[in-house]
Amino acid sequence: MKKSPSNLQNTIKELSDRLVLLQKPIRILNAVKWDDRIKEDFLAHKGKKSPAVTKDYYTSVPLNFEAHALREELIILEEQIHKKLGQFNPVGMIMIRMCQEYRTTIEMLAHRGQRQFTELSQGLYGSVSDVFYANGPSLKDLADNLSQTLNQLGQSWESEKDEKRYTSKEAVQILSHRLGRYFTDPHEKITVKSDDGIVADAAAGAEVLKLRKNALFSERDLKVLEVHEGWVHVGTTLNGKNQPYCTFLSKGTPSTTLFQEGLAILIEMFSFVSSPKRIQRLVDRIHAVNMAENGADFMEVFHFYLEKSTDMESAYQQTVRIFRGSLPHLGPFTKDIVYSKGFVLIFNYIRLAIAEGKLDHIPLLFLGKVHLEDLRVYANLIEEGTIIAPKYLPLYFKDTAALSSWMAYSLFLSTLSLEPLFHDYKSIL
Repeated sequence: MKKSPSNLQNTIKELSDRLVLLQKPIRILNAVKWDDRIKEDFLAHKGKKSPAVTKDYYTSVPLNFEAHALREELIILEEQIHKKLGQFNPVGMIMIRMCQEYRTTIEMLAHRGQRQFTELSQGLYGSVSDVFYANGPSLKDLADNLSQTLNQLGQSWESEKDEKRYTSKEAVQILSHRLGRYFTDPHEKITVKSDDGIVADAAAGAEVLKLRKNALFSERDLKVLEVHEGWVHVGTTLNGKNQPYCTFLSKGTPSTTLFQEGLAILIEMFSFVSSPKRIQRLVDRIHAVNMAENGADFMEVFHFYLEKSTDMESAYQQTVRIFRGSLPHLGPFTKDIVYSKGFVLIFNYIRLAIAEGKLDHIPLLFLGKVHLEDLRVYANLIEEGTIIAPKYLPLYFKDTAALSSWMAYSLFLSTLSLEPLFHDYKSIL
């Protein structure tokens, strides 16, 4: 017999639903995008002229909400959460943090085309100079280290799997079939479609996966999209929507984007579908953001990308990711650093959870759009029935035996120094 919800659970759902409703008009990537006219003008000038983006340009890109009014509504909701759940209720504290983060996001979008935009972006997504622990290496150090390793690999890993032979129309059909085998509930049908309004090759929504209309895809690309966009981004959205009370888990904030993208990169690794070229792209984004944080303008970052590819349009698209929301001569939008940073944080969480014998915490990464620091709270809430376990979960997170074995070795391997190992192995390499 199903247990009736408690008064507390009903209150949590009421407040959570209000939070979901209030955040609905906040669409960050739509608000910071540069339209095709800017690209066409830039390419028409053969990449010799900086994009014609000024502060006034953003007045033509509507926010779809009134910033002051929405901030006030979020403040009112925070007060209601305090009043109805108390100061130290763990779910209440999570929702209050989300309200505050959405208010900062609104502030960032209200300052598009201004220097404060980058400062607020760094507060939400982080900076390349961020360290992983006190006095430890920074994200810039990670990028430098990875670049050195990737340069040694060159192109020797490429195979027929990397041939760009599928059109977006063909990719839509293939991914629709594959995702249909993963998301088996007929009430949760995943739509895959082509779209000419996105900057990246793909973007995931609640139950929709969009592919850039004129893009070409390889078999490796399709496998990456299946696990990254499908299993992680769509899967965690559906798992969040299935929550009976904590419905806010279906919606992410910038800080949960860090863990979403980190988890997605981790799943690529565990599924053996990633590649050095893909990791190089993530590393290049860190270097590009670092350049912009240190004063480089659009044209300097554009030439950084152009040196890596003779494709002017591709170099432009990658550079736009760094400056969208800002201006060609101001600081960056720092979202693109979250992939690598999030991967390191998630990977270390799993290693340490295994070291502490807390295997039951690992699948909670798929509950919805989660923040690492909240997983202990969610573990307790599952026991009391306020949260339900994730419905969609990759196989190696359902059965953590193999994952635990791998990570047990990883804990030891991380203590080994590569320098003496290289000296010993040099004669057989």
